[in-house]
Amino acid sequence: MNAKNLIDRRSFVKMAGAAWVAALGSRGAFALERTDAVFASAFMAPDGSYGVATLTEEGEIVDRTLLPARAHGMAFSPVSYRAVAFARRPGTYAMIFACDGTAKPVIITAAEGRHFFGHGCFSADGRLLYATENDFAANRGMVGIYDGGQDFARIGEFPTYGIGPHDMTLSADGSTLAIANGGIETHPDFGRAKLNLDHMEPSLTLVDTATGALIEKHALPPDLRQLSTRHVDIGADGRIWFGCQYEGARDDLPPLVGHFAKGEALAFVALPERTTLALANYVGAIAVNRHEELVGLTSPKGNIAVTLDARTGRVLKEERIVEAAGVAAAEHGFAVSSYDGYFKQHRSPVAWDQHIVRLSAG
Repeated sequence: MNAKNLIDRRSFVKMAGAAWVAALGSRGAFALERTDAVFASAFMAPDGSYGVATLTEEGEIVDRTLLPARAHGMAFSPVSYRAVAFARRPGTYAMIFACDGTAKPVIITAAEGRHFFGHGCFSADGRLLYATENDFAANRGMVGIYDGGQDFARIGEFPTYGIGPHDMTLSADGSTLAIANGGIETHPDFGRAKLNLDHMEPSLTLVDTATGALIEKHALPPDLRQLSTRHVDIGADGRIWFGCQYEGARDDLPPLVGHFAKGEALAFVALPERTTLALANYVGAIAVNRHEELVGLTSPKGNIAVTLDARTGRVLKEERIVEAAGVAAAEHGFAVSSYDGYFKQHRSPVAWDQHIVRLSAG
């Protein structure tokens, strides 16, 4: 096990504390005792309620926390031991909870004229929370800034320099946000309707966290203007990987995954045609296993999970998983969830949502 990249069971128990472990009950404590790594994901229960669960690497639920509504993406700070679940677009809440059980959950709401896009991340020191938001009156993406030292009060914002931001990730030194601007115009008056599919503006931007200044912007070429840049992750070498969802004709075969580093142009991975077809023009989640130099993709529309070699882009593995949802780096390869309750090979009576977060040491 790579101690730098995964919180093992003993480290997680130490972080959470004896009181938290004691409150789990015998089943949860037994599952935690046998696992090597710990994850978290949002879910919908059979009764229609929503929550977020802590899971073992084998997929057994250790603990649950109720949520006020459906969540989407999650983030974790290994410094503050806090995690956050963001409402699904165009939701207006996010819930921050302490993984060590030392504080009650904090629920924040989007500012007037804003809604969340379902993703965000913590600053390198764990103090600040960054959230992708929509300034829907001005049709521009924003990053909301929330201060953990003030119960996550909103203390500022800066632009994403694009339309329809979705996911974002932070550089290792905490100085730069890499943001996927999906390019799709939305407005809460129209729910989840996509209002500009004939003139989308997808892009990827690098933004300075200290000043909010634009460092780089990579707009997709005109022939790929309907290729929405949706999810991102970052490798150990600082290379940013992104997955896309295509809004054009169903029989088109656009590139669906690519990468870039600061100062470089975007580079798309030339997947085999069979893999592109299998992904059904939809990458729902992406993750990088930094230790093993792998990239994981899932497609709930294609019912598939794909593993790539991060050095060459070569397809190493394709696995059929019905309604494949989240993906996160595991001790070896990736942990993958599904909408019908599977996490790896274990099935729980819940519907996992789109994303998994690994409770990671870095």
